Amino acid sequence: MKPKEILVFGASGQIGRHLLRKLIRKNFKVTVVTRNLHTKGYILKSQANAGWINIVELQNFDEKKLNELFLNKDICINLIGILNENRFSSFKKIHTLLPQKLAELSKKNNLKQFIHLSALGIEEAFKSKYAISKINGENEIKKIFNKSVILKPSLVYSVDDKFTTMLMSLLKLSPIFPLYYEGKTSFYPIHVVDICEIIENIISNQLTSETIECIGPEKMTFKEIVKKLMIALEIKRFLIPIPLFAANIIASFFELTMRNPLLTRDQLVLLNHDNVPSGNYKTNLEYSFNSNLKIFDEEIKKYSYMWKTGGEFSKKNNKI
Repeated sequence: MKPKEILVFGASGQIGRHLLRKLIRKNFKVTVVTRNLHTKGYILKSQANAGWINIVELQNFDEKKLNELFLNKDICINLIGILNENRFSSFKKIHTLLPQKLAELSKKNNLKQFIHLSALGIEEAFKSKYAISKINGENEIKKIFNKSVILKPSLVYSVDDKFTTMLMSLLKLSPIFPLYYEGKTSFYPIHVVDICEIIENIISNQLTSETIECIGPEKMTFKEIVKKLMIALEIKRFLIPIPLFAANIIASFFELTMRNPLLTRDQLVLLNHDNVPSGNYKTNLEYSFNSNLKIFDEEIKKYSYMWKTGGEFSKKNNKI
């Protein structure tokens, strides 16, 4: 039987790298699209044996080349997303216009599925440009292609993420850690392995015309997440609530001085809304996609040693 041909956008990110390995173990042939082959190619090539992965460089998402990529493909997966805008990439371009184009090409080429990664908890964040662009992208996909599946994950974490790893780095730098909105924003962190298993099940079960909210097994606030990271690192820090006006000043400073800001004003808007299921869609738990979801505390301990003095040889401090 001819293996399914899968086209993946955004494969060099945290989810993409884990997903590639899973897809190829299932004997899918994967074509990966990257905007910079020189910086991303070595990462992508290490994810699979030769012959099972084809890496294509595509800059500015040239429409003619996009059309060629969709020929003879069975499934398209879009994992591309950004957390802050720059002069090359806007939220509208990446989260709305690109998914719209991919949905159109999926329909034109009669693909069996188009799987798109959006975000959880964005429905009420009307003042966030990120949230608006994501919602608009979802709506465009639904209007265009009825064989689409939209995934809306909560925070996706692992040793390759830009969330827990960033927080651990910040916790090691200073005895004081700021809490925005008193750290009360709620999340359902989901491990990258679990989100990849969801995607694999969607493909295996040939699921279409669905929107799925993807969550981990535990609900926790931002403050609770920080405390769990402190326990894993075996350190103590003062957690200080920051007034919103001060937080906006800090975010503005980061935006002006950093290429990839630690915090933006748009992210502050998002943090004012819980990252939890809306109730409008089923969750992955209702589909029984994940039989054994990973536990946050157990997983972060597996890589927290990298931020400890002594690294993997660090000794556990039983007093913490």
